[in-house]
Amino acid sequence: MTRPKLVRQPGHPADPRIVAVEGRGERIAIELRAGHNLLSELRRGFVNHGTTGGVAALGPIALSPFAYVMPALSKTGEHAAFYSETFRPEGVTRLEDAAITVGERDGEPFFHCHAIWREADGQRSGGHVLPEETVVAEAIEIDALALDGAMFVARHDAETNFKLFAPQAVTVGKPARGSPVVALRLKPNQDFLSALEAAAALYNIKNARIWGGVGSLIGAAFTDGTTVANFATEVLITRGGVTCDAEGHARAQAEIALVDYTRALAAGGLVKYDNPVLMTFELVLEILEQEA
Repeated sequence: MTRPKLVRQPGHPADPRIVAVEGRGERIAIELRAGHNLLSELRRGFVNHGTTGGVAALGPIALSPFAYVMPALSKTGEHAAFYSETFRPEGVTRLEDAAITVGERDGEPFFHCHAIWREADGQRSGGHVLPEETVVAEAIEIDALALDGAMFVARHDAETNFKLFAPQAVTVGKPARGSPVVALRLKPNQDFLSALEAAAALYNIKNARIWGGVGSLIGAAFTDGTTVANFATEVLITRGGVTCDAEGHARAQAEIALVDYTRALAAGGLVKYDNPVLMTFELVLEILEQEA
């Protein structure tokens, strides 16, 4: 199979291709209680801190009940790709890696989470975790980045015909805490690392860490020379950031994990200029060093 470098969406491309909102981000600990819905626990943690949401890497969380969907080919022209049926594995599912964005949809709390996990029968899989049907099975504390001045809100996106998270500015009713951040949504058919570097240059970022990182790529090309040809994927960032080279130019790096529509898993460092966004990618850059 030849991997496409561009996937046409059902709607027309709209500017800006990089949606960016500045704010502040503070690292917090959130206790997830056993027997409670994962979304409600995350929301409670952020609200207790005085914010409505943020981003996190979930780590080794045990979940039961657990429900998810995977990427799938679209059966109509309404979407460039779609979702599978819902899977509900029995027993306790244990996440290995997961990136999550917590925000709002239709005025209610919502999250967007892609993960890799192992199910009770030993099967290793990955996909898109469903907020409404996923419950914390064992108490655990996670690190998260609470956002002030920016939040992710899901709205209909005419280009992809999906309801997608994008950052928007919000009024801060108290002194903003934490590090400066830029919350981002990257739109389809632009190279992921190049878009990050463009955002970093726009905000004079010399050093930044990626928090969260949930989206999809048109397959993938990795630094070890391997590729994923199947274009429909669910992707999470496992590690990444922006640094400056000797000439002072921003250089982005990202390591990812993904599942494609055949259930195949893959992971590795991304190659620049060869990893276009499929539907969307949202993440937060925590700015560690910035030119005045």
